[in-house]
Formats: sequence, C-alpha cells, structure tokens
Amino acid sequence: MAPDRVPDASALRGVVVAAHPGPALAVTVLVGLLVLAQGLAAGRGILVVAAVLAGQLSIGWSNDLVDRARDRTAGRTDKPLATGAASVTAVRVACLGAVAACIPLSVALGPRAGLLHLVCTASGWAYNLGLKATVWSWVPYAVTFGGLTAVVTLADGEAPPWWWPVAAALLGVGAHLLNVLPDLDDDAATGVRGLPHRLSRGRIAPVAAAVLVAASGVALVGAAPPIPVAVGVGVVVLALGAVVVRSRGRTPFVAAVAVALVDALLLVVAR
Repeated sequence: MAPDRVPDASALRGVVVAAHPGPALAVTVLVGLLVLAQGLAAGRGILVVAAVLAGQLSIGWSNDLVDRARDRTAGRTDKPLATGAASVTAVRVACLGAVAACIPLSVALGPRAGLLHLVCTASGWAYNLGLKATVWSWVPYAVTFGGLTAVVTLADGEAPPWWWPVAAALLGVGAHLLNVLPDLDDDAATGVRGLPHRLSRGRIAPVAAAVLVAASGVALVGAAPPIPVAVGVGVVVLALGAVVVRSRGRTPFVAAVAVALVDALLLVVAR
C-alpha cells in the first residue's frame, strides 16, 4: 500500500504514533512538574504546558516526515510513514497545526519566555533537519532540555536557579545517547553519524549513565533536600544507572526518563 493512502480507520493511530507520543508526553510531564515546583498560577501553568506539548508534537511529526525515506530504506516497521500506516498529507497537516498552535501559545507566555520556547522548539527541528548526523547531535537536546526550565521560570518573571538548566541539559544529553542506542545499525546504514555513533556501542550506555548521575548530582546540590531525601534519590538514581548499563532495547531510554522524573519530583518536594 502506498504511504499516502491509508484506510480511514487506521489513519488517526498512525498520525499519533508518528508524533513520537512517548517522548513528547515525557517532556511535557517533566515541564508540568517544573511548573508545580515554580508555583505558577494554574492558568499560566496550563499555558506553559500547552505550548511545550505543541512544540514537542511538531518536533516528533517533523522527525518522521524528514526521515521517511531513510526509515523505508532501513525497513523500520515502527514508523507509520515508512510502512504506509499513516498518510504523509495527514502528518504534514498535523505538524503544521502543531506549529500554528505553538507560535501563539509561546507568544502568550511573554517576550522572553515565548522567544526562548520558540528557540527550544527550533532546536529540536534543527536536530531533525541535519544536526542528528553530526558530532553536534547532542547540542539540540542540551539546548531544548536546559532551555525549557528557563521557559517555566521566565513565564513567572524570574530567571531560573543556575542548576535547573545545567541539570536539565545533562539529562537531555543522556537521553539523546540512549534514544539512539537501539537504532545504531539502521542509522549507520543510512549515513547518520551523530555523537553516539562515534562512540563505540559498548561505551554509549556507561557514558550516558555517568551523565545522568551527574545531572542528579547537580540537582541534589542545588535543591539541598533533607539528608534522608538526598540519600533516597541517590539510591534510586544509581539503581536506574545500573539499569541503563545492563539492559537492552528501549529500556535504557525509559530508565533515563525515570531519572529525569525523579529529579523533577525532587524539585517539587524540595520547594
């Protein structure tokens, strides 16, 4: 079946899957936790979360649109545009709709927060459009994850504490390394050589685990929670780091998301 022609019954599911809903939802939830930690008013917090969700959806859909030919070449059965489970036209419309929502929602956050959120979203698009295949593939993740923390505080008229963007940027880099890990062979076959591809397969997980633990260390230093809380967070993060190193498939990436959630919850508890 041609990728542009799909039965109506399967079109919606294909479009949703093409948005990378798991990562998009994870980032949005993390931002929601930061909103709680910042103590934003309900209406303001919802606006921030809505803007971030729209931006993340646009990044996910643009990724599959840009990589459609590459995914077909690699035989990616998990990519709806590559298998024909989603209509290219429908995904394009959805992507444009997400962009059309992201821009006014960002502007509504105010000039500083809004502009920064648009930069974070553009950074994700830059990854899709070519940076993913260079040694600088980690930069969009660092910029987007770190920048989103500042979006939350700037929406409240404040600069973030130094450790928010630093910890978040490290989390983003760790997530990038692990997100690519299962796709190394497919990427190599289609000419993608980002930072993770330039590391040996055996080094990616240990390096990512070290980066994630460092991110949590920064969060602990900045938040300065009570000792029992700090010990508990440390134990959980180290255990998740072990999962990152020892597991296979998508599990290391899920563990990275769990580390990010633990760190974000730390901010809420320590507030």
